[in-house]
Amino acid sequence: MTLRCCETFLRRSLRFSTVLNLTATPEHEQLYLRVSSGCSVFRPQTVRKCLFHWTPACTVSQGVFLDRLQKRAAVTDERLCDQPVSVSPDRAQQFSLLLKDPDQPENAKSLKVAIVGSPNAGKSTLTNQLLGRKLFAVSSKVHTTRSRAVGVLTENDTQIVLLDTPGLTTQIKAKRHQLENSLLVDPFKSLKEADLVVVLVDVSDKWTRSKLSYEVLKCLALNPDVPAVLVLNKVDLLKNKALLLDITAQLTEGMVNGKKIRMHGALKPLRKAASGANSRLQEKNPSESLEDEVDHEDKLKALKSRGGWPHFKDVFMLSSIDQEDVETLKRYLFVAAKPCQWQYHSEVLTDQSPEDVCFNTIREKLLQNLPKEVPYTMTQEIEIWKQSEDGVLDISIKLYVQKETHMKMVIGPGGQLITRITQEAGNDLMKIFLCDVRLKISVKLRK
Repeated sequence: MTLRCCETFLRRSLRFSTVLNLTATPEHEQLYLRVSSGCSVFRPQTVRKCLFHWTPACTVSQGVFLDRLQKRAAVTDERLCDQPVSVSPDRAQQFSLLLKDPDQPENAKSLKVAIVGSPNAGKSTLTNQLLGRKLFAVSSKVHTTRSRAVGVLTENDTQIVLLDTPGLTTQIKAKRHQLENSLLVDPFKSLKEADLVVVLVDVSDKWTRSKLSYEVLKCLALNPDVPAVLVLNKVDLLKNKALLLDITAQLTEGMVNGKKIRMHGALKPLRKAASGANSRLQEKNPSESLEDEVDHEDKLKALKSRGGWPHFKDVFMLSSIDQEDVETLKRYLFVAAKPCQWQYHSEVLTDQSPEDVCFNTIREKLLQNLPKEVPYTMTQEIEIWKQSEDGVLDISIKLYVQKETHMKMVIGPGGQLITRITQEAGNDLMKIFLCDVRLKISVKLRK
């Protein structure tokens, strides 16, 4: 026991020594990127020649903010480890809890955070890690999240409201694949409500990692008053970690928190596609932004020639599947929270109904185990939802498929696939509802 306590203390003591930060400088000077681990400091030139000294959780940030973050680390570290309460399996109880007046503490603080990004960037995975509980569906297929869902993280006097949004897509793609209107509307609505926006980028995707999509830039440009931070996700899948410096410069257009960043000449020149936009940006005052342009339509058209956003307050580099990586971002959110009344009662984990949680969990398993478009064409219907006297939740779900071939695929040889999906979904639901669950899934051909 003593050894385990010592190990925990040592790990927490060293955690902030592995932070990649942008040191604060006087206003007339540029910002410099410093890579540090323990007591050693490596210049990026040296790193490029030999080995990029990677740390699991990194941030490009203001030095002043990092100082505040470290001072609060000892206070917040223990409380952030607490597990959230469960979701009620009873719809009426969940609904009444959402309507219940928040139990406001004496010095209440709150922060509403919208998490946006391209499809499959890892938004729901990050939200689950921040909450400390798997509530939202996650799969390797795109458009797993179909509409906005709210996750609530409450610790002591601070409440963080997380808005998990669908992946940003275009109207053409939505029409082609017959996607719900919520995929087009919800991300933009969420930003209007948010106090802070987290833009998530998948750095393992070489086709999209060096440029923010037009939809993401449009979201940011239409809400210039909402502070934004950039989160580079899936860094564990990136073999050449030195590329993170290039990606950061491209996605921020060389600007973080209103100051230019210079990485000691370690970066390659920015791509020609972004050079035009960057040169135009440099001709302006750094404090100027897109909203200063007169014509609204011209503003949006100008976004198509850009690949980055020069108004990010901070940049984080992490893997959303790693709890220790996400801990740095979680502390950031708690420090950024401002004095404000809570929106939800402290026992609320999500605004989803228990039935919605069940549907999304089953849909996740279908997406994971079935090929191509098959899971997207299915619908679910509740046949039985009741809690027995011994506390066991009995759920019976009927899946409707469009083709007989699809039904055979879902059932699998000897019913093995539908059995595995039922077991996996049932285990996840038990962890969410914190009660025993007897789940039954049947398949029927829609006529």
